Amino acid sequence: MKKSRLIAGALSLAAVLGALHAYQTGPVAGKDGWISMFDGKTLDGWKAGDNPDSWKAVDGAITGDGERSHLFWMVRECENCEFRAEVRLNHSGNSGMYTRAAFGPGFPKGYESQVENTSPDPQRTGSLYGMSKVLEQLIPDDTWWTQQTIVHGNHIVILVNDKMVTDFVDLKNTYTKGYLALQQHNKGSVVQFRNLMMRPL
Repeated sequence: MKKSRLIAGALSLAAVLGALHAYQTGPVAGKDGWISMFDGKTLDGWKAGDNPDSWKAVDGAITGDGERSHLFWMVRECENCEFRAEVRLNHSGNSGMYTRAAFGPGFPKGYESQVENTSPDPQRTGSLYGMSKVLEQLIPDDTWWTQQTIVHGNHIVILVNDKMVTDFVDLKNTYTKGYLALQQHNKGSVVQFRNLMMRPL
């Protein structure tokens, strides 16, 4: 039993290290298992849990602007996967990127990679919300950056501009499978996502 746990841990670490290597050059849709999630023009494949008017495709980006809403990519679920996007957020805005999220209204159950630079919430960009906190502001307002989450078993890694800022093992293995999703946290927040990609592991 102990040996099998060690093997599983080694496999998880190998997957994470492989993902980190891929980020050195940036993923390409259709190569090495990467899948493009957004056509740059429409929200085909995406569905809001509530308040769908809060989401639009604008200037090649999925844009959240309006009442609280979560936008789910319904094409496939994530069990073990990588989720990457370029992100821009306004001053005092708040958002997030979810993995293994349950579809529905309100705040979904799932792992949230925090997107937040200058709002009152002390959990900044790169935090695994409620589990592993990044308290330092890493990104200026109104600036594009890359953010990606890697989930493999109970191991969650978050990278900001290709730098690992969260490396967390969830001993409770709280969420095991679900959708990838974007957060529009509140009216006044304006968030943009482009070049959205995922890869099953």
